[in-house]
Amino acid sequence: MSSSEPVMRENQTLCTQFTFVAFSSLSELQPVLFVIFLAIYLFTILGNLLIICLIWASPTLHSPMYFFLANLSFLEMCYITSVVPQMLVHLLVEPKTMSVARCAAQMYGFAIFGLSECCLLAAMAYDRFVAICYPLRYTLLMSPRVCLQLAAASWTTGMVMESAQITWIFTLPFCGTGQIEHFFCDVLPVVQMACVDTSQNEIVLFSISVLFILIPCLLILSSYARIVMAILRMPSAAGRRKAFSTCSSHLLVVSLFYGPAIFTYLQPKSAHTPDTDKATALMYTVVTPALNPVIYTLRNKEVKGAFWRITKRHPPSQAA
Repeated sequence: MSSSEPVMRENQTLCTQFTFVAFSSLSELQPVLFVIFLAIYLFTILGNLLIICLIWASPTLHSPMYFFLANLSFLEMCYITSVVPQMLVHLLVEPKTMSVARCAAQMYGFAIFGLSECCLLAAMAYDRFVAICYPLRYTLLMSPRVCLQLAAASWTTGMVMESAQITWIFTLPFCGTGQIEHFFCDVLPVVQMACVDTSQNEIVLFSISVLFILIPCLLILSSYARIVMAILRMPSAAGRRKAFSTCSSHLLVVSLFYGPAIFTYLQPKSAHTPDTDKATALMYTVVTPALNPVIYTLRNKEVKGAFWRITKRHPPSQAA
């Protein structure tokens, strides 16, 4: 055997399925958690679907900003669907198992949608940067073709990078009891189940995290630094308030998404604990996707205006 091939630990039994024990200590509360997470999931799907429909049906929202928002809403629906439905099943059944193949499928979806969202949030920050710092050239710099290219680049980056990484992870042999102290097939808990040296995988995972989490985050921060400087130079207070209002929703979403992601994937391995990993994972897989529709409807006058215009044209009584 060559020195580059992984060497299995002795006296290890290969496991063909994983058992998730994140909620094993909360057996009496699992029906309550099922109802809570089901309500959050349905709210997230319906809220993001409403945003997509409003953008499609309202000509006033046919702009690059709302094109990216529609993409973000679709991504959020896919992202939460990759995790929550299986979690809901596990809250109702025993044992809470998943085959290695199904675990791989879940990780493909979760990782691809997550990385695509990282890149898309950076594209949205670039759109706001151009709109505020170069308003006279906005329609030229953010043409429909450019918007499509940025969105396609976000999706392609997520698919290519995460497909390669997840495929590599699932070439590893998994040993032991197969018990995972988590509620879904996240990358780090699954890699820890391998019965070979995973140091190379962990280095690659950390490198990808730095490249595609930290760098887009820094690009977003640098864009907003330029935006703030441009806003402060505006002569009118009304103009400054309007410019800040168009950026506040995106900044809040970026904070909710990148905060837990950086905490999870960029901290040292020794700092990870099952409880903190589960808490932060719930934040970025369940809570953040549910908050996005609230943020982009309650804090956005144009979206709220489009909603009320459509409801006035098609009131529920007429629809019935």
